[in-house]
Amino acid sequence: MKIHFIQHETYEAPGAYLIWAENRNHKISFSKVYENDSLPDSVDFIDMLIVMGGPQSPNTTLKECPHFNAEAEIALIRKCISAGKSVVGVCLGSQLIGQALGANFGHSPKKEIGVFPISLSEEGLNDEKINHFGKTLNVGHWHNDMPGLTKESKILAFSEGCPIQIVSYSDLVYGFQCHMELTTEVVSLLIESETDLLAKSKKHPFVQNPEEILSFDYTEMNEMLFQFLDKLVIDYKTSVSK
Repeated sequence: MKIHFIQHETYEAPGAYLIWAENRNHKISFSKVYENDSLPDSVDFIDMLIVMGGPQSPNTTLKECPHFNAEAEIALIRKCISAGKSVVGVCLGSQLIGQALGANFGHSPKKEIGVFPISLSEEGLNDEKINHFGKTLNVGHWHNDMPGLTKESKILAFSEGCPIQIVSYSDLVYGFQCHMELTTEVVSLLIESETDLLAKSKKHPFVQNPEEILSFDYTEMNEMLFQFLDKLVIDYKTSVSK
């Protein structure tokens, strides 16, 4: 499998997604746009596109953030989907997938930063790629927004603070508003990047303080993500062989 990552910031690192790709000996490539890497001209060498998160939103302009070209990323996502590739979006990435399919992103009812449970919907419990998560699962969060929905999309998971946590746009296209890729290393980077996290934790009910976030064992959550990705690879290979 040829996995291509779009990474928007150093601290929005792929974490467990990269660990999974390396452990499975997949071929890995990157567009680190914060280093002004270009996006791929062709999707021929991509089997799975993974679009990471960032502090930007889909309506962030080039003037506001010169290294983030939302329109170009949306066009690439759309091209991958049209070509039958697998696409996974994380946080901002999930919102960009929605935009690519004509569904505008929205603001989450609550800011979420830390580790809080998500609950699988009936659609989620019936989705063979994520139903191994169980009815509830503690996962990472670091967001203010949430992805838009198309007529065909399904909400697979939600949380108390956000009604759209995992979305399936098709059998090969998934959006994760939550951050199942978090590791202690990635969390440390995110905490460094966040302004006044301790003060925010006292103000917002779904924002934890740095100590709480760092104390969590992310191993089980990562393993659940690995199983999802393994199943997605199987479905992709099946679709290609037809």
